Amino acid sequence: MDFATLVQVLDSTLRLATPLLFACLAGLFSEKSGILDIGLEGKMLAAAFFAAATAAVTGSAWIGLAAGCAASLVLAALHGLASITFRGNQLISGVAINFLAAGITVLMGQNWFGLGGRTPQLEGAARFQNIELPFAQALSPVPVIGPLYSQVLSGHTILVYLGLLAVPATWYLLFRTRFGLRLRAVGENPAAVDTAGVSVTGLRYGGVAICGLLCGLSGAYLSTGLAAGFVKDMSAGRGFIALAALIFAKWRPWYALGACLLFGLLEALGNRFQSIQVLGVTVPTQFMQALPYILTVVILAGFVGKAIPPRAGGEPYVKER
Repeated sequence: MDFATLVQVLDSTLRLATPLLFACLAGLFSEKSGILDIGLEGKMLAAAFFAAATAAVTGSAWIGLAAGCAASLVLAALHGLASITFRGNQLISGVAINFLAAGITVLMGQNWFGLGGRTPQLEGAARFQNIELPFAQALSPVPVIGPLYSQVLSGHTILVYLGLLAVPATWYLLFRTRFGLRLRAVGENPAAVDTAGVSVTGLRYGGVAICGLLCGLSGAYLSTGLAAGFVKDMSAGRGFIALAALIFAKWRPWYALGACLLFGLLEALGNRFQSIQVLGVTVPTQFMQALPYILTVVILAGFVGKAIPPRAGGEPYVKER
């Protein structure tokens, strides 16, 4: 692989890792509050549809982004209602959200646009445009550093940079603020938080709401930044991959960035090299495209027992009287 090809692969890695990063951080907030959420996939899918549909009608990617986040927040509220208020099974609630989103997006898409569940192709202001960072053109001729800055870091949509900024913001919020301390505590020992006079329910709803917002950004990026419209099941398992990245990262924001970049790299390699030769044997295209999912299975099989989740995760809290 020459340097020019490497630069293109790294550029694709950053683009493809962004929706995973948003979803991974979303799961981090939810699980730190003690609420398991395997409905990341469904919230991403709903956000992708409503963002693209609204952007197609209004011609504004920003209005589409707001609609996508709103749709994700509605599903997050449903998950919170089932898991926190009614103390239902959190896994079942997440699965239900995934099924609901998979069905309703196609049904509404067909009803609104008559394109088999797809939305119209987005153009112009209906899509987020790439942004050129300062001095990108001037630094481009500089060996190594120039292409890495001008072609890898520069030239992405604003949501890519927002995703990168979300990592230190998440770290600061969780580990340097009172809200973060309480959120982590409620995921470990909700009874102690309740004894201190802090609302366990309020904190958990806060974690679920942040999760919904980040899933909305992830889904909106899929349909209005990475692609130019919505197609059926376009999240393609990214919600589950984000959960695997979260386990791999051991529920830590900076590790989550590395894990998502790794998954993004594998997907970029699969897209770039449809077939390669290894020891004289041609690796099938299907294997290259399945690399992120294979790594997901490997991580879930090898790291689930080693990574320690929040102790109160998945357990509804019942206040003692």
